[in-house]
Amino acid sequence: MSYYINRFYNLILTLFLFALSSLFGQSNNNSYVFNGESGYAAILDNETELEIMEHTTDTAGYTELVFALFGLLGMKFSPRIKDILDQKIYRMDKTKIYKNLESLIKGTINKERISRNWDDILRIVASIKLGWVTASLIISKLKEYPQKNALASALIECGRIEKSIFIPSYIDLETERRRLGIQLNKGESIHSLRQFLFFANEGKIWRSQLEDQTNQASCLTLLTNAVICWNTRYMQAILDQLKSEGYQIQESDLPHTAPCRVEHINRYGKYNFNVEEELSRKGLRSLNR
Repeated sequence: MSYYINRFYNLILTLFLFALSSLFGQSNNNSYVFNGESGYAAILDNETELEIMEHTTDTAGYTELVFALFGLLGMKFSPRIKDILDQKIYRMDKTKIYKNLESLIKGTINKERISRNWDDILRIVASIKLGWVTASLIISKLKEYPQKNALASALIECGRIEKSIFIPSYIDLETERRRLGIQLNKGESIHSLRQFLFFANEGKIWRSQLEDQTNQASCLTLLTNAVICWNTRYMQAILDQLKSEGYQIQESDLPHTAPCRVEHINRYGKYNFNVEEELSRKGLRSLNR
């Protein structure tokens, strides 16, 4: 499968993950990182053939509970945390000294607390994985009284382990910071594409019924997918043609591209599609020079 086809599917996953958050102005989305607003497909409802291994988000989607659940569910959580040097990490053994990290270390992981609640932790994770309960519901309930909830405290300890592994790597490796920045830019490019397409009524949904709102959002998703699919096919064709003509394509440049360009799209007027003619077309349209 070609490079851009892989990127296309990756972008589609991101599109579904943030499908409604950009429309309804969700400001604090850490409870919905896993399953999305209004039941829309997201990380745990992924029905594609590709397994999600990692999720990136900005500071608004970060909590130690989210770190814990991602790790326990077998996925990597990689947030871009604001003021990361002010964050605190934790050691497993209080007798261990980490010379270059002492300014960041706040305390020691309470392994006994995790051990006491391990069976309940496994039940929670299994329930989320099997779809018996949503992660957003679990997180919102555990966040209400974390100091009084033994299970919440144990999960926070698990999250601190994951966070303490992630933060030093993020600080130390510039390549890791750049990679996460590129990944987050994918989501931003999709938001820009959606805003470009959804220009009527200043990009606001005016329908009063949930079903009508859902239909309008689904139409936007379908149109966005069509643009991404079109761009993907033709960007790959351009790359293939350039290579056949002897041009050197740097693989390191490709991660900085994304099939969300809109300069060639006229969003006004009406489009008529001759399905029979398009089905009989052999190959792609000729490329512009």
